[in-house]
Amino acid sequence: MPHLSIGDTIAPRVLTTIRSEAVPLPDPERLVHLQFRRYAGCPICNLHLRSVARRHDEIRAAGIREVAIFHSPAEDMLPHQGDLPFAAIADPERLLYAEFGVEASRRAVTHPRAWSAPLNPRVYGVVLHGLRNGGSPGPRHGETVLGLPADFLIDPAGRVVALKYGRHANDQWSVDELIELAVTHRDLTWRFSVLGSDGQALRPASR
Repeated sequence: MPHLSIGDTIAPRVLTTIRSEAVPLPDPERLVHLQFRRYAGCPICNLHLRSVARRHDEIRAAGIREVAIFHSPAEDMLPHQGDLPFAAIADPERLLYAEFGVEASRRAVTHPRAWSAPLNPRVYGVVLHGLRNGGSPGPRHGETVLGLPADFLIDPAGRVVALKYGRHANDQWSVDELIELAVTHRDLTWRFSVLGSDGQALRPASR
């Protein structure tokens, strides 16, 4: 699949979450962190998303709307992602994965760093959470353990301002990296609006 590049523009659309809520992409007022995960019961994915959930207030304060996508049906996602404080999207036909160039590879599970997350004791907690809600711990319904993660930061105009294609199942932005990217983008946007591309002042520099 062809990868996207920084500066590419995505077509606007409205996504529907697993709780039947509408999510505009791009968001007219905020950056969108569009993160592609793997299958619904993936312990690596769910451990990461719990870290995102714990700091969701910080993410929102940084001007970011969080959206997580899985190549799973909504009914498989609800036990695992149904109580997340941000949007979770089902894409079982992998249409968004294809559009954004998010692939599957044996590297997802054979890379040494992919094995570090399952050894984390907190993994057992997120796995039990899904099982208690009736979820499955393994892939089913055409899901695959070979999916790779990906992260995209999209501005209100639909431009991709930052991206990361994961090299293995546990390769994604941390919350700190995400917030730093948003702050950098905000500062660059402010500087451009004040100084212009040639560094000359366009208007008084007040914030």
